[in-house]
Amino acid sequence: MDKPLLSSADNQPGSRARIAFVSETWLPEINGVTHTLHHLSQHLIERGYRVQLVRPRPEDHTTAPMMSEELQVRAIPIPDYDGVSMGMPASRQLRHFWKTHRPDVIYIATEGPLGLAALRVARRLKIPVISGYHTNFDQYSRYYILLQMLRPLVRPFLKRFHNRTLMTLVPTQGQACTLTNQGYGNIQVLGRGLDCQQFSPDKRSQVLRHEWNASPKTPVVMHVGRLAAEKNIELLERALNTLRKHHPELRAVLVGDGPLRAQLEERLPWAIFAGFQRGESLTRYYASADMFLFPSLSETFGNVVTEAMASGLAVVAFDYAAAGEIIEDGLDGKLAPVGDPDAFIAAALTLSNDMALVEQMGKAARERVLALEWPRIGDTFIEYLAQAQEVTDARRARVPGI
Repeated sequence: MDKPLLSSADNQPGSRARIAFVSETWLPEINGVTHTLHHLSQHLIERGYRVQLVRPRPEDHTTAPMMSEELQVRAIPIPDYDGVSMGMPASRQLRHFWKTHRPDVIYIATEGPLGLAALRVARRLKIPVISGYHTNFDQYSRYYILLQMLRPLVRPFLKRFHNRTLMTLVPTQGQACTLTNQGYGNIQVLGRGLDCQQFSPDKRSQVLRHEWNASPKTPVVMHVGRLAAEKNIELLERALNTLRKHHPELRAVLVGDGPLRAQLEERLPWAIFAGFQRGESLTRYYASADMFLFPSLSETFGNVVTEAMASGLAVVAFDYAAAGEIIEDGLDGKLAPVGDPDAFIAAALTLSNDMALVEQMGKAARERVLALEWPRIGDTFIEYLAQAQEVTDARRARVPGI
């Protein structure tokens, strides 16, 4: 090993330590996993670590910037889930890659074939591994053919997978309790950060609202996310139609894309479908709305919730994941009991009937998330990496030859 990992508390760069990320999704793909991994990897690089990437080969055959090394394996399309691939379980390639460029710690972010192969190879090479629980596959299995077929096996597989790593990182305390109760061992919480200068009410654009035919007083409701069944889009449609019935002037803006977009465009002809938005454009969209509807029940966190709050929006969501841990119902947003769609619609309607309350909640929401910072999350991640290495080093000391 070139140099032991340094805790962020040491206030020194880990200039020679190498961290490997294994993920079946990476930028420019847009999802919560890539969002989180981008921030974590950038934080490591800024702290002087060498970051290595293992992922499926992207269609454009490009490599990720700033990586010290990158291994791309053949991509396998996921049936009926456009835009996302699995990676081939390329054990031989991984073994050669890590013998040549041995990482100090490996972080496996996805539990697909590539992640499973990486775990097996890492254990054979005695490289410490931690894993992330980024996706609720149990929820997703209700909507996709392949996962439906495998659903009876999903929970046992995930538990065995994660329990073979030194620790599993989850984004909320609620998720930690759930998995611990299901028999997962050594669960640790790694929250999600936020750039509150990037997402800010200051980005509000009257020009953009004019494009939406919304005056300064016209209520604008927004949703940001994949337009797919697992995101509870049917409830989003019901809620928007209810709001429109009571407030004919209301505008709805949907940012994102997915397999249900065409169906929604047909059923909500009055809504604005903006497709994917990135960077400054996305921040202007958020800040130029008033309310944010988030009906999903398949999230482990839900980054869009905190982004909306930072942008000064009053959020309506179910009482779980990020919303359940961050929003105080009635103060900086509205929460509905999990599994009660009528309560979700009623909460949205209550807010739409009182735009002064919407503005008040939006300001409170902004204040609530100001403390969420990616550097602090990144330093916590480094601490977990260091712990994983220390555990492995201690085992080697107890058992010579490991």
